[in-house]
Amino acid sequence: MSDKDPPVGSEQVPAGTGAPGAADPGAPAADQTHHWWRLIAIWVVLSAILDPLFYYLAGPHIPPGTMTNMAQGAQFDFNVLFVIALPVVLGVWIYLIYAIVMWRASRGGPEPVAGPYSRGHLGIQVGWIVSTTVIVLFLAGFGTYELVQPGGSGGGEGSSPIWTPTSQTILPVQVIGQQWKWTYRYPTFGGFETDQLVLPNDTTVEFNVTSLDVVHSFWAYQLGVKADANPNYNNVAYATTQQLGSFTVRCDELCGIWHGAMYNTGQVVTRQQFSAWARLTAFRLRKNTRLLPPYALTYTPDANGADGGYYPNNADPYSKVEQYGATPSQGGG
Repeated sequence: MSDKDPPVGSEQVPAGTGAPGAADPGAPAADQTHHWWRLIAIWVVLSAILDPLFYYLAGPHIPPGTMTNMAQGAQFDFNVLFVIALPVVLGVWIYLIYAIVMWRASRGGPEPVAGPYSRGHLGIQVGWIVSTTVIVLFLAGFGTYELVQPGGSGGGEGSSPIWTPTSQTILPVQVIGQQWKWTYRYPTFGGFETDQLVLPNDTTVEFNVTSLDVVHSFWAYQLGVKADANPNYNNVAYATTQQLGSFTVRCDELCGIWHGAMYNTGQVVTRQQFSAWARLTAFRLRKNTRLLPPYALTYTPDANGADGGYYPNNADPYSKVEQYGATPSQGGG
């Protein structure tokens, strides 16, 4: 390179190209950087308008809703992530649309490949790296805080939960998965078992999730609760109800041919309604309850061989009597 050659990055831009921030000898000095300022102004205005509109208008309606503290926490986290992501998306879209409109070939726009236009811009590169690094580190801290502060994320924590609620009154409900339905036991009301999941409002619920056969997954979406149901294992999840209404329970783990039909509907009712329902159901099912095994966190299943290989003694895998709660020394009936 001779002494007369311009330094790298200082190539002259042909007049009239309209390259962003480029020096145009034929243009007034005040017009040489107007593109970047215009882009920044559009981006700031749209971000300042759309972010609050989303958070205050759409945010309260984002699923899974606010039926429990866990669901509300998931909604809040999503809204925060969206508010952070929206300006980034707007920045990309605004630049692309602006480039198409202002710098397209039909307007005499710059050559998009090679030449001085293919060189980097130190300020933009540093700004992008710094801003994305700050966003990622903030999200890491925010996610960690949101996981620990409310006491978990509504997922199953295994048999020894790390995060437990501070409430002194906790309602235990056992969730039992089996091909292909959900049933629920209420140990504080005599241990009756029903296919109805009814919960009182303003109450912390401890879900003890297990299975009688294969692996299922208890997913009460509007409650913000999801916990795998494994045979011979108790998986604990917590949620505090705070809104009346119905919710859907689905199996979220492929468990056989009728997996897609393994769902039902639950209800969050007032405490008085729940107490009346529980006492009436316990009385109505008292004869059936006497035939059930004593309440336990897990049961050794034996139901016509559909127990995923957990036979009590492998002697009679196809029992004529469906039952669960067998001990390892018992046959299938």
